[in-house]
Amino acid sequence: MTRRRTFPPPWLPVDGYLLALLGTVGLAVLLPASGTGATVAESAATAVVAVLFFLYGARLSTREALDGLRHWRLHLTVLGCTFLVFPLLGLAARALVPTVLTPELYTGFLFLCLVPSTIQSSIAFTSIARGNVPAAICAGSFSSLVGIVLTPLLAAALLGGGTGGLSADSVLRIALQLLAPFLLGQLLRPRLGGFLLHRKRVLGYVDRGSILLVVYTAFSQGMVAGIRHLVTPDRLALLLAAEAVLLAVMLTLTWYGAGRLGFDRADRIAIQFAGSKKSLAAGLPMASVLFGPHASLAVLPLMLYHQLQLMTCAPLAKHRAHAPKPPEPALR
Repeated sequence: MTRRRTFPPPWLPVDGYLLALLGTVGLAVLLPASGTGATVAESAATAVVAVLFFLYGARLSTREALDGLRHWRLHLTVLGCTFLVFPLLGLAARALVPTVLTPELYTGFLFLCLVPSTIQSSIAFTSIARGNVPAAICAGSFSSLVGIVLTPLLAAALLGGGTGGLSADSVLRIALQLLAPFLLGQLLRPRLGGFLLHRKRVLGYVDRGSILLVVYTAFSQGMVAGIRHLVTPDRLALLLAAEAVLLAVMLTLTWYGAGRLGFDRADRIAIQFAGSKKSLAAGLPMASVLFGPHASLAVLPLMLYHQLQLMTCAPLAKHRAHAPKPPEPALR
């Protein structure tokens, strides 16, 4: 009996989807869309982003999220980490320009600090670490719901002066391309929920394929605009170092900060993994709408942070699972 081979192999700490993303970037570098092809690719990317957010709305259970309101302190803590602490650290990273980060890479670095938390990996790592999985589910759902509105608003407030693409027209595009399809999906969820529930695997391919198209379009535009001259290997290494520091700071703050706030171990695990993550699936489509032709440099830091958080949190979750639990307080 032959064993089924998987790619990448289990021992390789690299997300297979990230390899597909890197391959898509490579394709855009070698064969960027231009002329009529670029117009077609941009139109298709615009359409698939709307479809993505429609599916997000149709699949996201607001009832489950509302049921989790009883654990409001935990959810507020995660939201505070995602939309307050992260942006503050992103603003502080302005001091790294131009010695560590170029102005263009700093824009992407700050944008990744504004993106909502991810749901899937937060739940997976919380489960591996034996944390509060229901809380992680609700925290990720809240972050996604809030991020649909708050991420574009924060981007408009903090990045409006530096990109040239965040204007009243951008706000209108956000409402039409992101928020409207999401709300429509929520309205149609009672009718479509069962249908989508039984087609998770197919829809997963739709999600990922759509994001690959968005990445190809963004980096094609970047190649036409001369992105290869703006991101040198040494700048890329410095960007990775800055992101490693960002992730280390957030993992430390979420763990010890949650302890100081009085949360138990299971809740601290959920807060650490939900509060330190950033969603690639939500961030890439948002960037394509917010930045337009400048999206390639905006999404590069987010793609790197995505892989960094997976490679770091996988062993951390296993460590949390095997770490001895604190003794129960003695009864008096």
